[in-house]
Amino acid sequence: MTLEALKPEVEIVLANSAVDVTIRLAQVCELLQQNISYYNWVGFYFINEDNDQELKLHAFAGEPTDHTIIPFGKGICGQVAVSNQNFVVPDVKAQNNYIACSIFVKAEIVIPLFKEGKNIGQIDIDSHTADPFTQADERFLEYINQKVSEIL
Repeated sequence: MTLEALKPEVEIVLANSAVDVTIRLAQVCELLQQNISYYNWVGFYFINEDNDQELKLHAFAGEPTDHTIIPFGKGICGQVAVSNQNFVVPDVKAQNNYIACSIFVKAEIVIPLFKEGKNIGQIDIDSHTADPFTQADERFLEYINQKVSEIL
């Protein structure tokens, strides 16, 4: 399924207000992970309510991770929490500040999620494919985050 074809599917999942937000986020993660061959792990991190200098994993699809809490500045996700900028990593081995989640991960993309102009979290994608992410992925994930922000 193409990125564009997934947009209405994501909207349907997110619009189902009868389902808890965390479950809807997990369903979006599953939808992306199952339909985009190079999205091997998909997760949403949000600012930790207990410590506003950390990210906390709220929903994901893929292999379980030990990285459920990430300090600001640490790893790709932690850097995005500080920079407020998209971060596309074509080769994770080339990053000094990379937190290894799996020996199979070759690339990562992290897109910040904004609510009322404030960075409140992010979507994180790990890929077992080297350098798979394009500008189309960035725009698609920005779209996903915009739709997510509308239900928060």
